[in-house]
Amino acid sequence: MTLTAEACADQICEVRHVLWGKIKRSELTCDTMWMLLGHGAQLPIRAVYFILIARALGAEGYGAFIGVTAFVSIIAPFASMGSGNILIKHVARDKSTFSKYWGRTIILTCSSGLILSVITAAISTFILPKTIPFLLVVSVAIADLIFLAMLNVSGQAFQGFQRLTMTSFLLVLPNLTRLLVLIILIMFKKPTPLDLGYIYLLSTGFAFLTAIYVVARELGKPAYPRKVFDGEIKEGLYFSVALSSHSIFNDIDKTILTRLATLEAAGIYAAAYRLVDVAFIPVRSLISASYARFFMSGVNGMRGTVSLVGKLLPYAAAYGLAASLLLFACAPLVPIVFGREFTEAIYALRWLSLLPLLKVLHYFPANALTGAGYQGLRSFCLVATALFNVALNLWLVPKYSWKGAAWASIASDSLYAVVIWGAVFWKLRADSTVALANQGK
Repeated sequence: MTLTAEACADQICEVRHVLWGKIKRSELTCDTMWMLLGHGAQLPIRAVYFILIARALGAEGYGAFIGVTAFVSIIAPFASMGSGNILIKHVARDKSTFSKYWGRTIILTCSSGLILSVITAAISTFILPKTIPFLLVVSVAIADLIFLAMLNVSGQAFQGFQRLTMTSFLLVLPNLTRLLVLIILIMFKKPTPLDLGYIYLLSTGFAFLTAIYVVARELGKPAYPRKVFDGEIKEGLYFSVALSSHSIFNDIDKTILTRLATLEAAGIYAAAYRLVDVAFIPVRSLISASYARFFMSGVNGMRGTVSLVGKLLPYAAAYGLAASLLLFACAPLVPIVFGREFTEAIYALRWLSLLPLLKVLHYFPANALTGAGYQGLRSFCLVATALFNVALNLWLVPKYSWKGAAWASIASDSLYAVVIWGAVFWKLRADSTVALANQGK
């Protein structure tokens, strides 16, 4: 039977309609698309922002600014004490608990953020080079440990309700305000690293006020509990330790480069690593969209969360491999984008191009442990591997500059992937043994 051109066109339209209907009915697909939109909208904004900074400051000035933000980012996860993750866990299972846990989150984030800002500024005098202005550290600390921390938990509040349209909006907001204020500054003068610190603080503060207003309007007002330091503080700290360890993976090398190598080397390495972060955005979108679902699947223990990993990992790994190959191939474009001072970043990016695939291989099994209630084990694995990363950087950076930092990153992410999968299979087997024993009874 021969189909006419018109009949073929009708069948194609019908198939397209069916496929689109399935996509719309898949909540995870829709959530991922919203998170991809939020992270994806950051692509041009952050690209323009960091290109303007790199061209305005050069490799040395860029290295100074990134060195400070990298140092603060290691401490930043402790600003909320993991309260945002606790909020997601409870709201994902029972939305009526929002007011109670939102109030608790605000108190913990603001109080700990203020204390950590003071501690960070004090520690920086011993960690960072004397050539970096102290007020730059103070500005970035307040911006990240108080304002950005509250922005992040505001996004997590919407994430718990699986309203990822608003989470996406809050992802874009601080990046957009920073870019707009930076453009205004550049119109009047050539910025210094300290100037960037001031506008970083101002723009993040504006985004913070907007986020607080939006949460109150859309989700409701907080109810402040009398007892904040409850039994879940320990679990929250596990989340903070895990996030801080991730920051060590991503950022400690930049801080060590500013101290043990040169600011120029830190700038070259940071420019290459920034492109790796950009390439990982689609996977990060899927991770954010599926995060609450790991807690839902965790009701069935490790079997539930591992099953979810099995559905997500093949797609993420395929993308991770493609992204790694693309970064390697496109590395020669780096000095064209950032300027001639970043020519060595070509070789840095080629060394780091394997990271998107490695990160895919450890993020999803790590979330499986978290969803099943084994955040403590995940944190232990992260801390151990992060310490390995620090030791490698302290050994390799003085000898090989940014090349040593790149080698340390690849080795640490590879080791963490092996360790976290080992932990998953160990707990999966332990849960199966317990289940069989219960059946025998």
